[in-house]
Amino acid sequence: MANMTNLNYFDYTEKTVLLRVDINSPINEKTKKIVNDNRIKKSLPTIKALINGRAKIALIAHQGDTLDYQNLIPLREHAEKLGGYLNTPVSYIDDVAGPAAQKKVRELKPGDIVLLGNLRYLSEENSTFENNVKLKPNEMLETYLVRGLTPIIDYYINDAFAAAHRNAPSMVAFQEIKPTAAGQLLSNEVAALDKIMLAPEHPSIFVLGGAKISDAFGTMEHVLASGTADRILTCGITGEVMLLADGYRLGKTKERFLKDRELDVFIERSKEYLKDYREKIRMPLDLAYSVNGKRQEITVGDLPAEHMFMDIGSQTIAAYKTEILNAKTLFVNGPAGIYEEPQFEQGTKAIWKAIAASTGYSVIGGGDTVTAAEKFLDLKDINHVCTAGGAMVRYLSGKKLPLIEAMEKAYDRDMKLEQPVADSEIKS
Repeated sequence: MANMTNLNYFDYTEKTVLLRVDINSPINEKTKKIVNDNRIKKSLPTIKALINGRAKIALIAHQGDTLDYQNLIPLREHAEKLGGYLNTPVSYIDDVAGPAAQKKVRELKPGDIVLLGNLRYLSEENSTFENNVKLKPNEMLETYLVRGLTPIIDYYINDAFAAAHRNAPSMVAFQEIKPTAAGQLLSNEVAALDKIMLAPEHPSIFVLGGAKISDAFGTMEHVLASGTADRILTCGITGEVMLLADGYRLGKTKERFLKDRELDVFIERSKEYLKDYREKIRMPLDLAYSVNGKRQEITVGDLPAEHMFMDIGSQTIAAYKTEILNAKTLFVNGPAGIYEEPQFEQGTKAIWKAIAASTGYSVIGGGDTVTAAEKFLDLKDINHVCTAGGAMVRYLSGKKLPLIEAMEKAYDRDMKLEQPVADSEIKS
């Protein structure tokens, strides 16, 4: 369990707060407009708390990266959406930490909010820099961002769990020299994941699917070894690879598909998991494919077959629904099939409906997972919807995240700095 300073610990009255949020949003490739603002909405409680605390608020955030350059755009629309939801102006300046940004921050009055320019316009904030330069947090104090903003802020708050796996100055450097607190979203994300990892009610069921099989396997190994999961329900590409590991042949078409994408490298790991944890792993009983535009199903006992499988079949759906409805703890990452196509939405839809009907504590995460959930149910039926993808997977894999390490280091220092303010002084 992470030790992080609570947002309510400090008195922010007339103080300048640098708040790192993650409002990185899906963008329409043609219009460059935001198509899903879930992360923007999730950032609101902490901002509202700081407004009520009469803080001067400077927001920093990123959009896109070198790895998804098509989404690397200014944050003007993000500021507009934030202002609309907050019902208060959020100004925007297309400068991250230069003279114009510094002037804007200095001019803030209590309750004012400015969103600074896209962090990823700075080389030190993009993934290429992180992967090749590999600075430690204390070495980041000389970066442009930290040098530019540190002298004009009083507090640093991080509310960006979705970027917690990033070792970037905006995520881990300010904690070295400024009083630091965790935003409400960051605290809630960690608490929800800790609940399913450290103290899950049993039976605890993990549903792992989707096309990004590395995420599923990163989670699977840790939750099986630690005893966190009583059962793993595999579907999507994960389920197909597990079938191959168990000696089934899918057929040349699907096996070529997996090989071309180098997904067959997970077969050997799957064999090890089946050797050690077979009683905890469930694999598809049947698979769905299309013939002349119509859905067909085949049991795994009748494999191989020359089809491109796109969903789990009816027998698998029935078996997985039973497991889900009996669960006390549920975690889902990845859809069961190509849910975007009506003939292959059956598996994903059924799983979501079962989770909504379950009385167990449920957590979901990952971009495709949340998008699929939004299509088939009201997200209010889920106990916690995690904003993160990669960070969530790494946390569930038992790996220490750069952000969490930085927040814990600041906690050890800041607990000696000030006395906490009364909870009534800051409310969202």
